[in-house]
Amino acid sequence: MAESRRNQKYLGIDTSVLVPYLVPDHPDHEKTKSLKKKRYVAVNPTVLHETYHTCVFKLRRKPAETVRTLLDYMEFSSCLQIDSATVKLGLKLGLQLSLGGRDALILASYAASKDVKAFVTLDNTLLAIKSLKIGKRTLRIIGPEALS
Repeated sequence: MAESRRNQKYLGIDTSVLVPYLVPDHPDHEKTKSLKKKRYVAVNPTVLHETYHTCVFKLRRKPAETVRTLLDYMEFSSCLQIDSATVKLGLKLGLQLSLGGRDALILASYAASKDVKAFVTLDNTLLAIKSLKIGKRTLRIIGPEALS
Protein backbone atom coordinates (compact mmCIF):
# COMPACT_ATOMS: atom_id res chain seq x y z
CA MET A 1 0.00 0.00 0.00
CA ALA A 2 1.36 3.42 -0.96
CA GLU A 3 1.94 5.93 1.78
CA SER A 4 -0.44 8.83 1.83
CA ARG A 5 1.11 12.22 1.16
CA ARG A 6 -1.62 13.99 3.09
CA ASN A 7 -0.70 15.86 6.25
CA GLN A 8 3.02 15.55 5.53
CA LYS A 9 5.43 18.40 5.95
CA TYR A 10 7.40 19.08 2.80
CA LEU A 11 10.73 20.66 1.99
CA GLY A 12 10.45 23.27 -0.75
CA ILE A 13 13.34 22.90 -3.19
CA ASP A 14 15.03 25.80 -5.00
CA THR A 15 16.52 25.64 -8.49
CA SER A 16 19.97 26.21 -6.97
CA VAL A 17 19.55 22.86 -5.18
CA LEU A 18 17.57 20.87 -7.74
CA VAL A 19 20.07 21.42 -10.58
CA PRO A 20 23.09 20.04 -8.70
CA TYR A 21 20.98 17.27 -7.19
CA LEU A 22 19.92 16.05 -10.64
CA VAL A 23 23.28 16.60 -12.39
CA PRO A 24 25.89 14.21 -10.94
CA ASP A 25 28.87 16.10 -12.42
CA HIS A 26 27.72 19.48 -11.09
CA PRO A 27 30.28 21.05 -8.68
CA ASP A 28 27.65 21.33 -5.92
CA HIS A 29 26.27 17.79 -6.33
CA GLU A 30 27.85 16.55 -3.08
CA LYS A 31 26.16 19.36 -1.13
CA THR A 32 22.73 18.15 -2.29
CA LYS A 33 23.10 14.39 -1.73
CA SER A 34 21.27 14.64 1.60
CA LEU A 35 18.06 15.19 -0.38
CA LYS A 36 18.10 11.51 -1.29
CA LYS A 37 17.06 10.69 2.26
CA LYS A 38 14.12 13.11 2.18
CA ARG A 39 10.81 11.58 1.31
CA TYR A 40 8.57 14.64 1.07
CA VAL A 41 9.80 17.36 -1.24
CA ALA A 42 7.90 20.06 -3.11
CA VAL A 43 8.70 22.04 -6.22
CA ASN A 44 6.75 24.56 -8.23
CA PRO A 45 6.49 25.32 -11.96
CA THR A 46 9.06 28.13 -11.76
CA VAL A 47 11.68 25.85 -10.21
CA LEU A 48 11.02 23.10 -12.75
CA HIS A 49 11.29 25.48 -15.70
CA GLU A 50 14.37 27.24 -14.33
CA THR A 51 15.97 23.83 -13.83
CA TYR A 52 15.19 22.90 -17.44
CA HIS A 53 16.61 26.20 -18.68
CA THR A 54 19.78 25.91 -16.59
CA CYS A 55 20.42 22.28 -17.54
CA VAL A 56 19.81 22.77 -21.27
CA PHE A 57 21.10 26.27 -21.99
CA LYS A 58 23.83 26.73 -19.38
CA LEU A 59 25.04 23.18 -18.72
CA ARG A 60 24.39 22.02 -22.32
CA ARG A 61 22.52 18.89 -21.28
CA LYS A 62 20.28 17.17 -23.82
CA PRO A 63 16.75 18.66 -23.79
CA ALA A 64 14.93 15.31 -24.10
CA GLU A 65 17.04 13.76 -21.32
CA THR A 66 16.42 16.81 -19.10
CA VAL A 67 12.66 16.62 -19.66
CA ARG A 68 12.65 12.88 -18.82
CA THR A 69 14.65 13.53 -15.65
CA LEU A 70 12.30 16.31 -14.53
CA LEU A 71 9.20 14.25 -15.29
CA ASP A 72 10.67 11.35 -13.29
CA TYR A 73 11.46 13.73 -10.43
CA MET A 74 7.88 15.00 -10.46
CA GLU A 75 6.65 11.44 -9.87
CA PHE A 76 7.93 11.48 -6.29
CA SER A 77 7.66 15.17 -5.45
CA SER A 78 4.68 17.40 -4.87
CA CYS A 79 4.22 20.17 -7.42
CA LEU A 80 2.65 23.29 -5.93
CA GLN A 81 0.31 25.43 -7.99
CA ILE A 82 0.85 29.12 -8.43
CA ASP A 83 -2.34 31.18 -8.38
CA SER A 84 -3.02 34.92 -8.38
CA ALA A 85 -2.81 35.12 -4.57
CA THR A 86 0.68 33.58 -4.75
CA VAL A 87 1.68 36.03 -7.47
CA LYS A 88 0.49 38.96 -5.33
CA LEU A 89 2.41 37.64 -2.33
CA GLY A 90 5.49 37.24 -4.54
CA LEU A 91 5.28 40.84 -5.71
CA LYS A 92 5.01 42.04 -2.11
CA LEU A 93 7.94 39.84 -1.01
CA GLY A 94 10.02 41.09 -3.94
CA LEU A 95 9.46 44.66 -2.83
CA GLN A 96 9.85 43.99 0.90
CA LEU A 97 12.96 41.82 0.61
CA SER A 98 14.55 43.38 -2.52
CA LEU A 99 14.33 40.09 -4.42
CA GLY A 100 14.17 39.46 -8.14
CA GLY A 101 10.84 38.37 -9.57
CA ARG A 102 11.58 34.65 -9.92
CA ASP A 103 13.10 34.33 -6.45
CA ALA A 104 10.16 36.21 -4.96
CA LEU A 105 7.63 33.98 -6.77
CA ILE A 106 9.43 30.79 -5.73
CA LEU A 107 9.62 31.95 -2.12
CA ALA A 108 5.95 33.02 -2.17
CA SER A 109 4.76 29.62 -3.40
CA TYR A 110 6.47 27.84 -0.52
CA ALA A 111 5.46 30.48 2.04
CA ALA A 112 1.82 30.24 0.92
CA SER A 113 1.73 26.45 1.27
CA LYS A 114 0.74 25.23 4.72
CA ASP A 115 2.44 21.91 3.91
CA VAL A 116 5.95 23.28 3.31
CA LYS A 117 7.98 23.61 6.52
CA ALA A 118 11.32 24.69 5.08
CA PHE A 119 12.78 26.00 1.84
CA VAL A 120 16.14 24.50 0.80
CA THR A 121 18.45 26.70 -1.25
CA LEU A 122 22.10 27.40 -2.03
CA ASP A 123 21.31 31.03 -2.90
CA ASN A 124 23.10 33.29 -0.39
CA THR A 125 20.59 36.11 -0.82
CA LEU A 126 17.74 33.80 0.16
CA LEU A 127 19.74 32.09 2.93
CA ALA A 128 20.39 35.51 4.49
CA ILE A 129 16.63 35.88 5.09
CA LYS A 130 16.73 32.80 7.42
CA SER A 131 12.97 32.68 7.98
CA LEU A 132 9.84 34.26 6.65
CA LYS A 133 6.70 34.84 8.70
CA ILE A 134 3.44 34.89 6.76
CA GLY A 135 0.46 35.20 9.08
CA LYS A 136 0.84 32.63 11.84
CA ARG A 137 3.24 30.42 9.96
CA THR A 138 6.99 30.64 9.61
CA LEU A 139 8.94 29.25 6.66
CA ARG A 140 12.54 28.38 7.52
CA ILE A 141 15.11 29.01 4.77
CA ILE A 142 17.98 26.56 5.02
CA GLY A 143 20.93 25.18 3.10
CA PRO A 144 21.10 21.47 2.21
CA GLU A 145 23.76 20.91 4.87
CA ALA A 146 21.03 21.45 7.49
CA LEU A 147 19.37 18.24 6.26
CA SER A 148 22.25 15.96 7.21
